[in-house]
Order: sequence, then C-alpha cells, then structure tokens
Amino acid sequence: MSLQQKTETNIFWMIVLTVITISVGAVVEIVPLFFQRSTMEPVAGLKPYTALELAGRDIYQREGCMCCHSQMIRPFRAETERYGHYSVVGEFVYDHPFQWGSKRTGPDLARIGGRYSDDWHRIHMINPRDVVPDSIMPGYPWLDSTALDPESIQKHMQALRKLGLPYSDEDIAQAPSMVNEKTELDAMIAYLQVLGIRIKTRR
Repeated sequence: MSLQQKTETNIFWMIVLTVITISVGAVVEIVPLFFQRSTMEPVAGLKPYTALELAGRDIYQREGCMCCHSQMIRPFRAETERYGHYSVVGEFVYDHPFQWGSKRTGPDLARIGGRYSDDWHRIHMINPRDVVPDSIMPGYPWLDSTALDPESIQKHMQALRKLGLPYSDEDIAQAPSMVNEKTELDAMIAYLQVLGIRIKTRR
C-alpha cells in the first residue's frame, strides 16, 4: 500500500494533513496583508464613526442586516455600473468587524450613503413597501420608539480606542450628549448615510 493510500484510509492522518494544508494556505494569503500599507491606511477623508453612527452600526449588526446585504462591491463592470466604485480596503480600516460579505437578498449597501434622504430611510425602515413595493424586507418600526443608551456607546468607543481607532478623550466625553434623546432608528439612518461617501461613485 502506497503512502498516499495509507494516508487516505487513516482518518487521523487525513485530518492532521488537511489542517496543516489549510493553515499553510491561510498564512500565505493572510500574513502579507499585515505588511501592506494599503490595508492599514485609511482612504483620504475617512474618519471613525461618530457616537451616533457607531450606535447605528451596532444596531445594524444586532438586527442581522448583513445577512441579506453585502457591503462589498467587486471590481467588475456589472458591479460598478450598478453600485459605483468598487470597494477598497482603506474604507474599512476603522470597522471592527468589517461587513463585506457576499449575500445579496437585498441590494449592496457599500455606497448607500447620501443616495436617499433621511425621511426616505425612516419610511423604508418602518415599512419598506411604502417606498419599494416589491421589497421582501421586514419592517423595523420598534427602532423608532427605542431610545439609545448613552453609557454603552461611550464604553464601546473606549474599547475601540484600545484597538487603535483615533478617538480622542473629547470624542468619548461628548458621546453621551450626541446620542441623548435619539432613537435607534436615528442611529441606523446616521450609519447608513455615511456608507461609502469617501469614495466617489458613478451611476
């Protein structure tokens, strides 16, 4: 029996060698990214999310929006003609975690910022079919009546600063006042309105 046959018929060695192979591939693909400046430098004009935008991003994740919407435009003509400039790593250096994804039950949201008014987003979030009749997205009316927690967003910003985000003491100190008397829907809209605004889009 050859070495290959012995390996393929021994489940233990098959698992070990598979893990080693995948690990080597991952190291070769991932490690170089940590040494490329383009993966660590923000695009021109990029700023960390404000307290309200960050709160909206937390809600976006909590409600599972990334399960149906990607935030990654691929560098193909069909993609850029529909959504705008393809996504670049420098747009997401302040995102922990980033939300690229590939699922598109709904449209990609990488360049949604500024395309629609706040009122449009508000109506869309409460009852999507009021503005998009064919939408299968559920409504989120409770966001409009749920107040934000000023204390939790301040703690979140402090944690992100430990990860390297350039939040100043003033940014963190002002965070509670920025979200005070704001609803979760206000925060969600604020987040959506800044997605992709640092890169010019083509429509």
